[in-house]
Amino acid sequence: MFLQLIDIFVTVITPVFSLVGIGYVAGPRLKLEARTLSRSAYYLFIPAFVFDVISKAQVEAGELGRMVGLGIAIVLVTAMLGAGVALLLRRPKPVIAAFALIASFGNVGNFGLPLIEFRLGGDALIPATIYFLTISLSAFVVGVGAAGYVRGGGLSAALSVLKTPALLAMIPAFFFARTGAAIPLPIERIISLLAAAMIPVMLVALGVQLASSTGLRLERDVWVASGARLLGGPVAAALLALIFGVEGASRATAIVQSGMPAAVLTSIIALEYDLLPDFVTSTVLFSTLASVLTLTLLLAMV
Repeated sequence: MFLQLIDIFVTVITPVFSLVGIGYVAGPRLKLEARTLSRSAYYLFIPAFVFDVISKAQVEAGELGRMVGLGIAIVLVTAMLGAGVALLLRRPKPVIAAFALIASFGNVGNFGLPLIEFRLGGDALIPATIYFLTISLSAFVVGVGAAGYVRGGGLSAALSVLKTPALLAMIPAFFFARTGAAIPLPIERIISLLAAAMIPVMLVALGVQLASSTGLRLERDVWVASGARLLGGPVAAALLALIFGVEGASRATAIVQSGMPAAVLTSIIALEYDLLPDFVTSTVLFSTLASVLTLTLLLAMV
């Protein structure tokens, strides 16, 4: 078991965190802008990656429905878990909303996709991409909704997620997947090249974003919220997978995606809605560092 943990740490965890570290170190020195990197990934690389994976996928409608349902359920249950923990601690309404945001919104893109590919293989990218889209979109709606509930407004912003390029890319992707129609070779190669750039760009962008953060405050709530995200997420996913009848690689992928640290986007939402941004940002940083240990253990178990 110990040797397996070492192997996972060296071959799976280290490459991913190394790219984040490169972004963290190079960002300030090269004056890289996280916004430029993130926008290029958002509008170019992620849609291309989604189209490239989904257009070649052979997933039955029933299995697809179970995975989408599982992803949405994971977000809702983890949001309730985070809010429930804050309620037990008798925290005020803004802290409850922040806990729900952190617990439900994991970094399923930057971290989840490369870790799953390295650990479970390229075939696991199909369910990983489905969970990535499902969890990201529903968590954004839940997160912005929670923030808007506290600060007022926000529902229209949450629903605007339906216009995201990655989601729109799924429409033609499903057409090619279902019909078996051939994608013109030049277009296929352009999309493949863009898709290949997604993971390294997102990991470096994450490092640049973390480098621009204001700092780390290790207060009690940061530890508790991080625990709800890193530990509560996989447990909820494992139980919900039984209910939804999801098995095999799809189940393992859902559990791993649910164990990701808090997404950097939670800091942006917290800043936009003045929802304890210092606390949320500290939790993003701490959960990212703590995930070196928790993800190593989780990947050994799936």
